[in-house]
Amino acid sequence: MPAIRLIARLDIKGPNLIKGVHLEGLRVIGDPGAYARRYYEQGADELLYMDTVASLYGRNNLTDIVSLAARDVFVPMTVGGGVRSVEDADRLLRAGADKVAVNTAATQRPELISELARRFGSQCVVLSIEAKEREQGWEAYTDNGREHTGLDVVDWAQRGEELGAGEILLTSVDREGTATGFDLALVRAVADRVGIPVIASGGMGAAKDLKAVVQEARADAVAMAHVLHYNKLSIGEIRDYARQAGIAVRTVP
Repeated sequence: MPAIRLIARLDIKGPNLIKGVHLEGLRVIGDPGAYARRYYEQGADELLYMDTVASLYGRNNLTDIVSLAARDVFVPMTVGGGVRSVEDADRLLRAGADKVAVNTAATQRPELISELARRFGSQCVVLSIEAKEREQGWEAYTDNGREHTGLDVVDWAQRGEELGAGEILLTSVDREGTATGFDLALVRAVADRVGIPVIASGGMGAAKDLKAVVQEARADAVAMAHVLHYNKLSIGEIRDYARQAGIAVRTVP
């Protein structure tokens, strides 16, 4: 089994790193550049930047933040929020991003996924899915879990793969910011249906949550915010725990 990737998630509003619960009630945490450097120095495998207010402005506003981070951080960076076109993606990739994540625009015009994959390669295209549980299964949402799409999460993930997405960023809105553990059934349902990597996001509160989502739900990567921002765990501590649990992780010098 390939090494599990440990990803630091940074949700951005304007110039600030923020954190919420269920993607709402956002609190300012601090300077995103300082936190990005901290997580890189701790040994994060990747950084994930999400522009939380991109829908208000109609475009992603993280170009400057990503450009500055690229000077100090030498691990892959994924950037999402407000990516609506090949041109939007190109701007972010030129600024230093390695991958772009799409959500709203892809639900409205799924062929965008194929356009991005043809232009930049599937390895650059991440389909971001904000999932909320419903009576049967989960529905995909947009706009930080506020707007219905009517799309079944598992079906949408499968279609995203068929259209050319290289991986799925799967965020449980119900668990996000709660530190109560990942939605294992959700992650497992998507991982069982697709053949591309699934990044589990939303709910990590303790190291044991990583073990559960990898071993029970077959996640390929874990995106973390709350436990890192509030100094509950460091990337190094999480990596050591994973190794002791028999989970393959990258060796950091």
